[in-house]
Amino acid sequence: MSNQLALALREGTKKAHTMAENVGFVRCFLKGVVEKQSYRKLVANFYFVYGALETAMAQHREQPVLGPLYFPELLRQPALERDLTFYYGAQWREEIRLSAAGQTYVNRIEELARTQPELLVAHAYTRYLGDLSGGQILKKIAQNAMNLGEEGVAFYRFEQIPDEKAFKVQYRQILDTLPVDEAMVQAIVQEANAAFGLNMKMFQELEGNLVKAIGIMLYNTITRGRQKGSTDLAPATE
Repeated sequence: MSNQLALALREGTKKAHTMAENVGFVRCFLKGVVEKQSYRKLVANFYFVYGALETAMAQHREQPVLGPLYFPELLRQPALERDLTFYYGAQWREEIRLSAAGQTYVNRIEELARTQPELLVAHAYTRYLGDLSGGQILKKIAQNAMNLGEEGVAFYRFEQIPDEKAFKVQYRQILDTLPVDEAMVQAIVQEANAAFGLNMKMFQELEGNLVKAIGIMLYNTITRGRQKGSTDLAPATE
């Protein structure tokens, strides 16, 4: 019998989803304003977050609630390693640092892995279905904004999933067959909203870097225009 967890998650996280999309960093990204230094810091954070989540998923793959959602073909950490090599070089492990917001996210995942692994369903749902749903669009945005080819965007490619739409249907069907009662459904939805909040904190953390970079780019544009004698960018004279 269906527990309608998939529907509960979709309906119960609509507001949080909208709020996350309206964080300045995300809005800029969706409009094609992507700054490489900020983006690579996000990739580094994702490496640690997915590392924690995927370690927990593997550890609890026999757990009756969480286990059915363990799919090796979803794992993102190997793809993130390729992207980090692209952005930081071969010594990326010595270069990257987990931010404060990223550490809070990792701490929450590790806490649940120790105490309530069934609530990690919320984190798997939030991250993986989001990646599958918007991955191709975000990949193209990143490629265009940062003048990338196929390198630096491995995170968005699910090479072992030939039909992403069909896979999402299967994933939601599994959600609806998990052995959870109504109280657990509500707890998972609540945790999914918390997961959106943790993601938002990471994005907000990067906004300062992005604003600074945009300011520098604008300054350089203005000063180049003045040097060329541009009437559009030069100050008005009496």
